[in-house]
Amino acid sequence: MDDPGGPATLAHAPLVPFSVSPMPGRRIRVAIIGSTGSVGRQAIEVVSAHPDVFEVVALAAGRSADLLADQAITTRARVVGITGGDLVDDRHGDRVRAVQDALSRVATGAVHVIGGVGALEAIATLPDIDVVLVATSGRGALPATLAALNVGRDVALANKESLVVAGPLVVEAVRRHGGRIFPVDSEHSALWQCVNGEVPGAIRRLILTASGGPFRTWDADRIAGVTVADALRHPTWQMGPKITIDSATLMNKGLEAIEAHWMFGVAFDRIDVAVHPTSIVHSLVEFIDGSAKAQLGWPDMRLPIQMALTRGARLLRRRDASDPASRPFSVIDVASLAFEAADMDRFPCLRLALDAGRTGGTAPAILSAADEVAVEAFLNGAIGFGDIARVVAETLDDLEPTFVESLDQLLTIDVSARDSARERVRALSSRR
Repeated sequence: MDDPGGPATLAHAPLVPFSVSPMPGRRIRVAIIGSTGSVGRQAIEVVSAHPDVFEVVALAAGRSADLLADQAITTRARVVGITGGDLVDDRHGDRVRAVQDALSRVATGAVHVIGGVGALEAIATLPDIDVVLVATSGRGALPATLAALNVGRDVALANKESLVVAGPLVVEAVRRHGGRIFPVDSEHSALWQCVNGEVPGAIRRLILTASGGPFRTWDADRIAGVTVADALRHPTWQMGPKITIDSATLMNKGLEAIEAHWMFGVAFDRIDVAVHPTSIVHSLVEFIDGSAKAQLGWPDMRLPIQMALTRGARLLRRRDASDPASRPFSVIDVASLAFEAADMDRFPCLRLALDAGRTGGTAPAILSAADEVAVEAFLNGAIGFGDIARVVAETLDDLEPTFVESLDQLLTIDVSARDSARERVRALSSRR
């Protein structure tokens, strides 16, 4: 039996290195997949602030042809890809022409434009790339993540589905081809910074922090009446609607626990969640000698993005009066740090995610697909806030998890889970 005071038993070798990679004697060559999204735009801010450190070779996005063209001009990217944002899409030519037309309106050097879902894989496997930032959300990024790792490329990962849905495939790709994962989420970046210089056998426990979302102090009856506007008001982070709703249900923290399991190899009984409303402590690691390390900082995504792109090296961040997160960190300004236990009775999505992670196999893929359908239905007004957990739970009950075998298998299961979840949404919607 596992000794609760001893080292965490690792299910597999960690995917993240426990030491900083040396900086190359030239600029770090970067590809950004999902460049027009929130993380992608902030990544461009980071690389633009350090032109002597980074060289952007390629960009990719789902839509937003004009913005993608502007980014290509700003960063001097040589290759851009536009996919339409779907796994199946028949308008690639139109989107490629839209980007080419936008580029032609500004005098610039030659930019190669490619279209279709295969564009992501082509960019992820370009030969002159050091690190691929996978910043697009959804299952459409899975092939690109695996393609990059299968040619030994380092991946700065901000896409949850890559590990939640396809964790076993990612582990195998890293084992076979030697690429590495560098976390972009603030919580996983914090864990990574805490284990830097340590050895895996020294870890006792990983502790992920959660803001608790906007309903941390609400009782169950009040939570049942949550509106879309209520749920989109996150207390500390500015994010897209899907992740904001996942943060409100605490599903996001459960997904992060699954990611942490795959990134660090630590079993679920050694991964805890603590609610920390001010989001100053981004996560902690407890070691076998009873000590703990925490990574603290103002809530801001640009630091974890920068560290993932440099593969652990720290860069000078200039003070910008218009950017509060760039001010020096002050424990005096923080004054105090409060923590509390996560309430899984009021926030059942957290329990559902942790249970799916422990079950393993295809259960997290089913969970992820059902949650995406349920959140979309809530945002569209088809179901209530409390129905999100109900849709996910019933979908998990409906589909028997199996061992993960291939990407094609996972994509097939994703379709089945979405179909099942939509049936439950229709049933719930008809009663409203």
